[in-house]
Amino acid sequence: MCVRRSDGLGLPYGPFDPANHRTFELGLRNWVAEQTKVSLGYVEQLYTFGDQGREAPAAIISGGEAGARVVSVGYLALSSEPAKVAAKDAQWRSWYDFFPWEDWRHGEPVALKSAIMPELAAWAARGETDALSRDRRARIALAFGISETGWEEERALERYELMYEARLVEEAWRRAPAIPEGGKPALKATGLSMTSDHRRILATAISRLRGKLKYRPVIFELMPADFTLFALQKTVEAIVGFDLHKQNFRRSVVEGGLVVKTGASVQQASGRPAALFRASPAIRADGAASGLAIPRLNAGPAG
Repeated sequence: MCVRRSDGLGLPYGPFDPANHRTFELGLRNWVAEQTKVSLGYVEQLYTFGDQGREAPAAIISGGEAGARVVSVGYLALSSEPAKVAAKDAQWRSWYDFFPWEDWRHGEPVALKSAIMPELAAWAARGETDALSRDRRARIALAFGISETGWEEERALERYELMYEARLVEEAWRRAPAIPEGGKPALKATGLSMTSDHRRILATAISRLRGKLKYRPVIFELMPADFTLFALQKTVEAIVGFDLHKQNFRRSVVEGGLVVKTGASVQQASGRPAALFRASPAIRADGAASGLAIPRLNAGPAG
């Protein structure tokens, strides 16, 4: 969920009011509802953001002092379906609008090969010392999957921060706008920018959710009560950014006891009706079950 402001797209935010907000979470829910007309369901605290300079351009909070340093407590919120947006400046956006290099569902992202990897290689070569250049190349290899580990979806934040450091995203030009020798890189390929450091906050949420899928059954917070295994698979694929091996995925969720059949089915656009499932009652009771196996089909390294 994004909110359009005078300085661009951003996440819903507002000041914590200790007089009226008993907890941070209640303050969050209040501001989201006020700015988007959407009531939140599942939320969890994400991270505290307080780096110097993160408020540029100033994420000015009503009643706040201009130029004051802003510390933000970020939250991750999940819903089983996108709520209707009634606020005129609020909108649902795919996170791949902001991170196009993270989406491998149709093969290697064009932005990686055509723009990002060549620019990162040039940035690494510009290191002031050989040691710095080697360090940059090693970090790029690890973050972008051209090392032995391959592409790891939960490194989304590391990839964004490397691109910020290399000045390949618009946000990096706000504090140091001087054009270096060789000119400013083409930033259109690196996605939409966001106000303040909201794209970094979003990258943190992506990494958290992708990693958490593997050890907690949080995926069911994004599903309706009854669903097909196809819908479950597509939801996971939309999060991790690559296609899954259909048979292995279905085997893992059924044999792993994560889902149970409802006995009902739904007619699909073509073919036979699909069986409906729901999350195992044990998961709904305490959320203590393990997460998902993520059997990737074709995602690979960028190199």
